[in-house]
Amino acid sequence: MRKTDKTTDNQLRVLLTDVCEIALKEIEGFQWLTHTVNYDNFPKSLKVICVFDTKANVQTFMQSSKGQALNTLIQSKLEGLNIRFKNIDKHVSYDSEEACDEEHGGSWASRQG
Repeated sequence: MRKTDKTTDNQLRVLLTDVCEIALKEIEGFQWLTHTVNYDNFPKSLKVICVFDTKANVQTFMQSSKGQALNTLIQSKLEGLNIRFKNIDKHVSYDSEEACDEEHGGSWASRQG
């Protein structure tokens, strides 16, 4: 990883931590979030994964207005780093610990790969 990539990754972690702290307070079932990125194709390759405790809580969240609000929050934080997307929805996904346990034995590394 190049030095500039490491700097960008650290900045991403800070802003996504802010998003996470807000979501933990405001969204039922939200647990944590993570991101993946290939810096050779940045920012197009950036993906943010928001993780809930159960599949039911993901579904409830997706059917509420909070789903778009969280995407808007992520987008506004990214814009603070001059990262802009025409459609943030393509860069944010939702998952659950329950689904990971069922499908990958709780291994997020396997689930991401």
